[in-house]
Amino acid sequence: MDPEARIQQFRKLIEQDPSSDMAHFSLGQALSQAGRFDEAAESFARCVELNPAMTKGFQLAGAAFMAAGKDDEAKAILLRGYEEAATRGDLMPKRAMADLLTQLGEPIPEVEDKAPAEPEGSGDFKDRKTGRMGTRLPRAPFRNGVGTWIHENISKESFDEWIKLGTKIINELRLDLSRDEHDAVYDYGMRRFVGIDDDLYKELMDGREPPKVEAQYRDVIDEIMRRGGHLEEFQGGMHTRVQG
Repeated sequence: MDPEARIQQFRKLIEQDPSSDMAHFSLGQALSQAGRFDEAAESFARCVELNPAMTKGFQLAGAAFMAAGKDDEAKAILLRGYEEAATRGDLMPKRAMADLLTQLGEPIPEVEDKAPAEPEGSGDFKDRKTGRMGTRLPRAPFRNGVGTWIHENISKESFDEWIKLGTKIINELRLDLSRDEHDAVYDYGMRRFVGIDDDLYKELMDGREPPKVEAQYRDVIDEIMRRGGHLEEFQGGMHTRVQG
């Protein structure tokens, strides 16, 4: 699909759901590929406004503002993003933003690194994934059968946990969600995390086959899930396991 078609695709998704952080993130990537850095920066900035846990968005927003010649805007969003990444324990975006801030001549903030807090097991909604009580998502995350199933079976605490892990997977595997094959990898990771296998996917999506994922990516995602989502030991080197 050509860049302009991808841009229009993601704009349509945003029209349908303006609160979708992933749609804004993907639009930013598509705009960056088209060299439209000013617009890309605004899309990434909207993504992190909706979901500050998407720390890669801060990094890409800063880089896009720099490419557009807007250094002041780049400094502001990179400083925010650096603190957010440090607080959440997202090492790769933190390092990348430190490099960008250095290029801009901006001192690196002193922020204590922290790991994300574990989700609490309280609430009035039983999570099918964990078996714990939690909070029901306010709405389905997607306007399709998969989104409805998640809304009916997965708590907000678990889905927030996926968003954090999904962000780390994007960082580790250097996924570009404006590419169909990379978007399929992210989708596969989400389905593995919440417990939607291929058969259930087809049932939920009226017989449609799930997006195809290259075996090398599938193997890495499966390993991530076997390790409970703990990626720290890979130290940013997991992308060397795949060719993309």
